[in-house]
Amino acid sequence: MIFITAKFRVLPEHADRWPEVVEEFTRATRAEPGCLWFDWSRSIENPAEYVLVEAFRDDEAGAAHVDSAHFKAAQQTLPPHLAATPRIVNVTVPGDDWSLLGEMTVPDS
Repeated sequence: MIFITAKFRVLPEHADRWPEVVEEFTRATRAEPGCLWFDWSRSIENPAEYVLVEAFRDDEAGAAHVDSAHFKAAQQTLPPHLAATPRIVNVTVPGDDWSLLGEMTVPDS
């Protein structure tokens, strides 16, 4: 799978509204057949920073995402809300789901 983590530094005046700003893009991406997950989190240390954790089934699914109409729309609509260019880590890893963290095993989970 393709595993991607991106940090978005949002302009302070848009930080509280960011989930609303990305709502349509998020919904459309999650509906893609090759999307495994697409989840936003807000930084505890910097409330103007959001972290996106996403995964796609394979290179084909990743390419379909980048070629989608909603991705192209996001390229136009999201930057005006940003304080800086997002930073990204993009890797291909084996598997198609999260692995368990063996060092913190919870009985009966």
